[in-house]
Amino acid sequence: PTSCSWLNAVEGFFAKLTRQRLKRGVFRSVVDLQEAINRYVAETNARPKPFTWTADPDEIIAAVRRGHQALDSIPSASRRARRRRRDCNPAHWACAS
Repeated sequence: PTSCSWLNAVEGFFAKLTRQRLKRGVFRSVVDLQEAINRYVAETNARPKPFTWTADPDEIIAAVRRGHQALDSIPSASRRARRRRRDCNPAHWACAS
């Protein structure tokens, strides 16, 4: 599931960079833009905050199972959706360990 993907943290970082540094900025050249990005990265690295996982894995797995049950109850569910359900075994998730 994408909810446990490391990519979400990367996307969050770029969203924060955009909101806090780039959105209302005025950059007269690519070099100015690069300098603004580099300053933001340096400032962020100067005061790091560790990521703390707050979601309960059992609740996530239960929600996924409820979703699968809802999909299975639809008579016209496609074979592909049923195949995805089979492939969505928590034992295969990279974040399950």
